[in-house]
Amino acid sequence: MGAPLTLAVPSKGRLYEQVQDYFADAGLAMKKAAGARGYRATLAGLPDVDVMLLSASEIAAALLAGDVHFGVTGEDLIREASPAIEGRVHLVKPLGFGHADVVVAVPNAWIDVATMADFDDVCAAFYQRHRRRLRIATKYVTLTRNFFAAAGIADYRIVESAGATEGAPAAGTAEAIVDITSTGTTLAANGLKVLEDGTILQSQAQLAASLAGDWNAAAREAAARLLSRLAARERAKVSLVLRVRLDGDPDATLAAVTAAVAGSVLSRPAAGNVGGEYALLVPRGALMEAVAVLRAKGCAEGVTAQEVDYVFETADPMVTDFTAAIGA
Repeated sequence: MGAPLTLAVPSKGRLYEQVQDYFADAGLAMKKAAGARGYRATLAGLPDVDVMLLSASEIAAALLAGDVHFGVTGEDLIREASPAIEGRVHLVKPLGFGHADVVVAVPNAWIDVATMADFDDVCAAFYQRHRRRLRIATKYVTLTRNFFAAAGIADYRIVESAGATEGAPAAGTAEAIVDITSTGTTLAANGLKVLEDGTILQSQAQLAASLAGDWNAAAREAAARLLSRLAARERAKVSLVLRVRLDGDPDATLAAVTAAVAGSVLSRPAAGNVGGEYALLVPRGALMEAVAVLRAKGCAEGVTAQEVDYVFETADPMVTDFTAAIGA
């Protein structure tokens, strides 16, 4: 009997490496399973998670079909497969890598075309002059149609791109394109520019949950363990533990610090002790502010700041939101 939870990740390329690094950073080293032809992997410490290695587009389709519980793929591919993902896929967490914007790009030679309104005028004029609609090359048919409909543009037709989309205008197979870009370098090299309001989607890799999957009790428990581990690592990377001895009125000092920097008290001295060492969890970026509050409250003792590997919360927002999304 297989593991109760399935997680699909990209099978190769830079995105696979980034996903592998992301899980390894949380202590969940990914290892391909022997004898599985490279299509299966495991996560160290989580034997109840079965990792499937698929292409990025296959992951989007599997999430929508409910064939996997979790998947890591680009948001652009998820929304291209189904623009209305509400009730079908829950975006659990953006992962901070795999950034790529889906954009409308036109030739630099169109010097008077800077916005979608300008592009609408060009489409209308093109039709009047040539008695055919302006061609837009893209792999993102659904996203393009929805974006252009929202902009009120109708005088165009889509040419589905099978190769390098950015080369379509130069090759004469289209007048404009909708494609992904990370830096804009490739577009510029092909004599193209992005319209000022032509960004359809700012995409990145997402950890997503299928709402069509079989979320039985075992799968829910495995999901909670996985998400709790990931969330604890994320929280630790942006937090520090302050250790300080407080005398006098420690409760007032602690209240002042936690209110000022949205921190929390991790530990106190044993009951009945007058004064002692306290541990506080504070945001990494608010370290100096927390120390300043301690000094202002009369703390003359040394303060140490420590990094931690994990910070587990009693009620983690990532797990709470996921639980609400899949229902009771």
